[in-house]
Amino acid sequence: MSGPASSPVLELRDVTRVHGEGEAAVQALRGVSFAAYAGELVAVMGPSGSGKSTLLTLAGGLDTPTSGVVSVEGVDLAGAGAVGRARMRRTSLGYVFQDFNLIPALTAAENVALPLELDGRSGREARALAREALAEVGITELADRFPDHMSGGQQQRVAIARAVVGERRLVLADEPTGALDTETGEDVLRLLRARCDAGAAGVMVTHEARHAAWADRVVFLRDGVVVDETGADHVESLADATAQR
Repeated sequence: MSGPASSPVLELRDVTRVHGEGEAAVQALRGVSFAAYAGELVAVMGPSGSGKSTLLTLAGGLDTPTSGVVSVEGVDLAGAGAVGRARMRRTSLGYVFQDFNLIPALTAAENVALPLELDGRSGREARALAREALAEVGITELADRFPDHMSGGQQQRVAIARAVVGERRLVLADEPTGALDTETGEDVLRLLRARCDAGAAGVMVTHEARHAAWADRVVFLRDGVVVDETGADHVESLADATAQR
């Protein structure tokens, strides 16, 4: 597993995210500072409601912080504006959603190729890269199938292929093995690990210590605060300790 480089691909600096106003306000994140480096896979763990998914949506430019800075390769995502964030998601950010977010009217290959085509790649080049990504996740034979004709696990693999297609510098995954059997889940984790070993930065939200053990580093959240951080070798014992706090 690779060690961190000198400057982070992803950085959160003193980030707070508040949902709602007044008495109904909920602080999802409270002054979180966090970084992920090229060649590194970071697992984020914590109980339900701890802020894990909020951290990931901010990292992916799908939301903006109430205060603090979220930057990808030195670019402040809030300052980049909606158009700039959308472009980064098409070119350098890959995101695996819990609910897949596939477009029902597009085939697997078309779903994977879409961000490349939107960024100006030719249809032929985008489809060729899409098929390569589908091959990486072991579902080449599903290239021409529509999402409604796939199992949940197959849809998840398509979503992962879309997240890693092209030259993604940052891959974000929200419970990427949730819809998969154990063997297929291991294959997906192996793929994420390989992408990070090849130079990407990866951030994976998971509740499984055995999945987090694939990471170089594990960050624990509770009530929107980072409460612990460790190397993967100690994840199981620290997961138990954190759950008792």
